Amino acid sequence: MSMGKKILIIGPSWVGDMVMAQSLFILLKQQDPDNQIDVLAPAWSRPLLARMPQVRQAVDMPVGHGSLMWSARRQIGRALKAEGYDQAILLPNSFKSALIPLFAGIPVRTGWKGEFRYGLVNDIRLLDEARYPLMVQRFDALAYPAGAPLPEKLPVPDLHAEAARVPQLRAQFGLDGTQKILALCPGAEFGPAKRWPERHYAAVAAHKLAQGWQVWLLGSEKDRAVAENIIAALPQAQRQRCHNLAGVTKLEDAIDLLSVCDAVVSNDSGLMHISAALNRPLVVVYGSTSPGFTPPLNEQVAILSIPVDCGPCFQRECPLGHMKCLNDLLPEQVISALEKLVPGHEQAVL
Repeated sequence: MSMGKKILIIGPSWVGDMVMAQSLFILLKQQDPDNQIDVLAPAWSRPLLARMPQVRQAVDMPVGHGSLMWSARRQIGRALKAEGYDQAILLPNSFKSALIPLFAGIPVRTGWKGEFRYGLVNDIRLLDEARYPLMVQRFDALAYPAGAPLPEKLPVPDLHAEAARVPQLRAQFGLDGTQKILALCPGAEFGPAKRWPERHYAAVAAHKLAQGWQVWLLGSEKDRAVAENIIAALPQAQRQRCHNLAGVTKLEDAIDLLSVCDAVVSNDSGLMHISAALNRPLVVVYGSTSPGFTPPLNEQVAILSIPVDCGPCFQRECPLGHMKCLNDLLPEQVISALEKLVPGHEQAVL
């Protein structure tokens, strides 16, 4: 009888990447339900990991992903040694991410070659980018022996929201419980070259508000001004049904609120991946990046982009200054995609 393995995952540092990592956690549990999965990751990810039932516990990583801090990593590793992990799976490809599993004395340390990791990673893999074009495939391949084929259909992330919290959150933020909800996620931590113009978001919001919907704008404190500009671009009569929640909700609040939204429009961002993992009808607008590497893993999704000679450039800011890839992606295209995902027309609100 299998007792399962005790596995420490060295998690990624971005929201979207952590969501996609749930596919790996699901695979490990499918291989053996007795596998115990702990995830070493930044403290901000705790609410996200708490909504992944495959994860036994989150272990806070107090060292920033850009810092070496050798002694701190050694101290963390020594503290983890008592857990007796059988295997570590390293999702980042950095030298630094391989130190703690070594210091923890974990016998099998699995990861891609990365930077200067020979010896640190003793189950080392050489990445064939053509074979694994998607990030989720690269994560999931680490659940198998080197060279083993992946399943034809990989598990998709599946966050379990806490529905019981939603009434309290509605009351806390003054949100209506009767109208359909369009969530807008207009921010992108990566940079402005991933952000669809505010005027385009406002046009989509105005269309759904005219159909009797309400609009929730979600994001971090950095996105609050962007959300305010979207609301300010609306007719005065519509603004009371448009709620700026950017910067006032915690990550766990955003997850639980998104779980009850009827549709989501988002840039390529962490909240986009969360919405996909909650299986919300989702329209994603792509600018400087491409869905060819980190697409939303959800069947109820419309991915919109327009071909431009200069893209995808994968730059944080438009090198040419015209943002053609986003400016020319019109609100009518997003509205049309929304209507196909969530059919039906409500009575207009005058």
